[in-house]
Amino acid sequence: MSVKYIEGDMTPEQAKVGIVVSRWNSMITEKMLEGALQALKGKGVAEADIMVIRCPGSYEIPLSVQQLLQDTDVDGVIALGVVIRGGTPHFEYVCDAVNRGITDLILKHNKPVAFGVLTTDNVQQAMDRAGSDGNKGGEAALALLEMISLVKKIKSKDS
Repeated sequence: MSVKYIEGDMTPEQAKVGIVVSRWNSMITEKMLEGALQALKGKGVAEADIMVIRCPGSYEIPLSVQQLLQDTDVDGVIALGVVIRGGTPHFEYVCDAVNRGITDLILKHNKPVAFGVLTTDNVQQAMDRAGSDGNKGGEAALALLEMISLVKKIKSKDS
């Protein structure tokens, strides 16, 4: 008997994808959204199979993701936001809440959520990650497609 390996790929058939993007720091999140959409379309995801939800800020991302997972037929969600460190503990509170909320939703709904929430020390770091040094929105989209494929393969009796 040999070891069985299961791996996802970035071309799941007829993937339905939700994207939750925060409006806070929109000069950055909009670039991330563009990167995510470009990556999805580049891998063959039809525009009709993509739903974009805009929420006020990163703190509101988990609730928006939850609504998509429980009230639509998406196969997975990309969460896009930016939290920039300031002079108060607010940064840690928001980052922890968003991370914990998304992790809990992944496990509760058994569907992938790609974590495209930038947590940076300054605006320049965030801008670099949204375009000039690669686009984390596009990277999150590719990770989501791979996880959608992997979950489907694990669930499949033919895997």
